[in-house]
Amino acid sequence: MAIERSGELAAAVPLKDASTVILVRDGDRGVEVFLLQRVRGMAFAGGMTVFPGGGVDPSDSAAAVAWAGPPVQWWSERFGTSENLAQALVLAAVRETFEECGVLLAGPTSDTVVADTTAFAPARRQLEAREFTFGEFLEREGLVLRADLLRPWSNWITPVGEGRRYDTRFFVAAAPEGQIADGDTSEADAVRWQTPQEAIAHWQEGGSVLLPPTWSQLTALSRFGSVAEILAAEPQITPILPTLITGDEELRVEFPEQDGYYEAGPHPWAARGAN
Repeated sequence: MAIERSGELAAAVPLKDASTVILVRDGDRGVEVFLLQRVRGMAFAGGMTVFPGGGVDPSDSAAAVAWAGPPVQWWSERFGTSENLAQALVLAAVRETFEECGVLLAGPTSDTVVADTTAFAPARRQLEAREFTFGEFLEREGLVLRADLLRPWSNWITPVGEGRRYDTRFFVAAAPEGQIADGDTSEADAVRWQTPQEAIAHWQEGGSVLLPPTWSQLTALSRFGSVAEILAAEPQITPILPTLITGDEELRVEFPEQDGYYEAGPHPWAARGAN
């Protein structure tokens, strides 16, 4: 019989705050989302297909940047966090998106966005190497962080019992016109634009591995007909903490509206850890 993994193990595993950005665009087949297939062997989610994102850096909360869009207090209220953490989450979202796929949600003024990020390629590599902070990069280039291009979307927490645990806030953002999302990062084996329906079908056919949070976001996005509809949505941000179940022959994550996930068949991630 399956039993819930003991919470004692997780008590010593601190939660790390993280930000993930779901880039969307309108395509001929409907709304498309940008996905990365992470390099196999990575310590977290190796080989999985995910959205761009990563952990909050201490410098993200300390940065003094030019800011356009909803104030930090608004983000704090939407995500139910302190203002200090809210700023860090937004900066981490913009920074990680730039580092992982070259899309930069910033511009020379509060109502413009960089049209081509090619010139920033060397800085992108330096940011990945932590040679300077994202705040320093924005200040040096005279760029305004466009928080108004982001929308809060959801909040997922790694299950108790995992060796690495993240409190991840998901954002959605429209891919800026003219910018090209790429896979020029050491963390991705491949990248692709797919409609949510295509991404789920690809996973069902065994072409990718989706963790529950990724599948859940794709399922939710499949209900929208355009990027405008997605950006106009105001989902309630309720933290979701899945339950990790393990037994002699089973590793399973229980989470809201999970039936469609398990109806698709066995999931290879079970042998490697969930979320």
